[in-house]
Amino acid sequence: VSASHLQLAAFTLGTVGWILCTISMGIVEWRVWHVDNTTIISSGIAWVGIWKVCFISYLHISPGYREQFCHKFSGYDSFIPHEIYAAQGLLLIAMFMGLLGLAATIFALRNVYMGITHKTLIAPFFLVGGFFYIFAGLCVLIPVSWNFYSVTHNQSIAFPPSYYMPSSPAAQEAGAAIPVGIVAVILLLLSGTFSLSYRFPVTTNTVTK
Repeated sequence: VSASHLQLAAFTLGTVGWILCTISMGIVEWRVWHVDNTTIISSGIAWVGIWKVCFISYLHISPGYREQFCHKFSGYDSFIPHEIYAAQGLLLIAMFMGLLGLAATIFALRNVYMGITHKTLIAPFFLVGGFFYIFAGLCVLIPVSWNFYSVTHNQSIAFPPSYYMPSSPAAQEAGAAIPVGIVAVILLLLSGTFSLSYRFPVTTNTVTK
């Protein structure tokens, strides 16, 4: 038990990182667009996520919604930029890899705290969990960095007319999903590093006469 404190910390950090990864995937505010024409986008602000785009409108353009209009992306939409497609796939992979990392770490910690001293039931699972955490962190890092690059360069998206969105904003900024994703990357990479640092304790037997 005394040799696995870092791995217990890795499990804690990995759990929080995995939760934040899942949260960032569901947040619509990846990019915040500021538009000049407020005829339809009443607040002048639209939120572009990796699954849908939303804005506030008082024109009742969306049946069933009084103010907020959201349009979900389809897998057949050719106008969606590559960084959004990459975010959709990589974040799903990251969520799955992080879950596998948690499962491997839980199994190893269970064996540690139950007093199971078989090296093959502890050390390999900490190492596997560490690799899963790091892989998950990299899968989050790529879309977060790519979308942040698109925001800083004010890149446009050719939305079709049914989205009621301009092809380019007057200005845009990073939404809440990007800093949440950055924190998730840091925690997942740290948890992976801690898990990989595990060394099975070497015991020496002493004979007393």
